[in-house]
Amino acid sequence: MKLATAPGRRLIVAGTCLAVAAAALPALPGLAESPVTRLAAASTPQGTYWHTRVLSRRDNFRQVGSRANPYWVVQQRLIEQWHTTDGRGWTGYREAGAYPKSAKDRQAWQRDGSPAKWTRDVVGQTVVLSTRPTRGHVTPIRGQNTQFFLLGQYLTYEEVQRLPADPAALKAWLTKAAQVRAGRDTDSFIAGLLPDLLYRLPAPKQVRAAAYQVLLTLPGVHAEGAARDDLGRNGTALSIDQRQATGPKDEQGKITRRLIVDTAGMVLLSDAQKAERPGVDNTDLVLHAGWTNAAPAVPALP
Repeated sequence: MKLATAPGRRLIVAGTCLAVAAAALPALPGLAESPVTRLAAASTPQGTYWHTRVLSRRDNFRQVGSRANPYWVVQQRLIEQWHTTDGRGWTGYREAGAYPKSAKDRQAWQRDGSPAKWTRDVVGQTVVLSTRPTRGHVTPIRGQNTQFFLLGQYLTYEEVQRLPADPAALKAWLTKAAQVRAGRDTDSFIAGLLPDLLYRLPAPKQVRAAAYQVLLTLPGVHAEGAARDDLGRNGTALSIDQRQATGPKDEQGKITRRLIVDTAGMVLLSDAQKAERPGVDNTDLVLHAGWTNAAPAVPALP
């Protein structure tokens, strides 16, 4: 495991013990030595690649049209990743076409002549937006980014398999990992990044179930019951209250993050964020998370 955010401060695995090269940093518990009541058995890969496919919908943060007839558009992107157990990785990317955000925005777009692309926003700044999908590309991932990323740590496939499957033990390990990131609110940091464990990493189902239970114990996380995502898939909703951390202080505000989880398979279906100010809403729809033998390729359109 390598510390991802502090250059020159590598976490070194020596046998089953995890030590920190820089004494100023707190040591993380070794994955094989975490105080667990049980560990999930390492899952046998059911394919060559751990594959994730996500449809990302993002508000373009600037309005288009004219000052007299402004409107918001949503950008759609397909993002896929493939990882092998020996540390190789690939990323596929494709713009899937922009569209007006709401019925009101669609009416404004129609008054604007229903353009298929935009090169300027309402104040004349350059934008690159189109309703038409691009051709896309797929490229190898270089360096340590080929490993699996969780709470600022790069994990090998074997280390992912050794994550604690007991909720209390997993929370203890995550808290130690989060504390390496000095100056962070540990609970908020964990709540913000723990959903990755529900689809990005090839963790055993027992570990994903533990991660879900940990989420429910964190401040600002609320269970909302049964829900459907934007694709009509059934799951259980969780909301997470966050603060917007970018921009001038008077532009910061509350962000509500809403997760929808398939609790039968313990897999994330949807991750939506809505802010108090317009132009920063986004939703990630997880279209696939699992093993595949299909080779990396340019993302196909839905």
